Amino acid sequence: MGEDQLRFSADELPQRILVLRGERVMIDSDLAELYGVTTKRFNEQVKRNLERFPIDFMFQVTPEEKAEVVANCDHLGKLKYSPHLPRVFTEHGAIMAASILNSSRAVEMSVFVVRAFVRLRQMLVEHKDLAERLDELEARVARHDNTLSTLVATIRQMATPPLSSSRQIGFVTDSQEKKQ
Repeated sequence: MGEDQLRFSADELPQRILVLRGERVMIDSDLAELYGVTTKRFNEQVKRNLERFPIDFMFQVTPEEKAEVVANCDHLGKLKYSPHLPRVFTEHGAIMAASILNSSRAVEMSVFVVRAFVRLRQMLVEHKDLAERLDELEARVARHDNTLSTLVATIRQMATPPLSSSRQIGFVTDSQEKKQ
């Protein structure tokens, strides 16, 4: 599979990174395509080198996860009819896969994989910064709302006439006392 046969570009690579079990991963067929080998060959090499792929580098999806991936990723439609459960690879697993394939194409493409994961990580950090700024703004507005509510309540209290009292304040003449 030559570079001209690659179905997705380096810019599209971050879109091929999925989130499963709280991990950002790439599916075996996408990595195989990226590294220029068939999925079957890719998985054969992984099986021969399982000691290089601990659980935090690679795991096999469950039938439920497979169904979810197929439903959410248009490019994985053919996976729906496969009897096999695909493997997924974390960032470290994707780099390790390049080392077991031992081809110049795999080494070259591993750089793209690293950059894609880094770009995704940066986007998440930027999103987190934006979320923190929004939280700060919301808190500031809430403080202003509380201050305004107190101010409005005070103004209403001042505008409301006091309850009439039976006793007058001030100088009272004898004739006024007799009337009361």
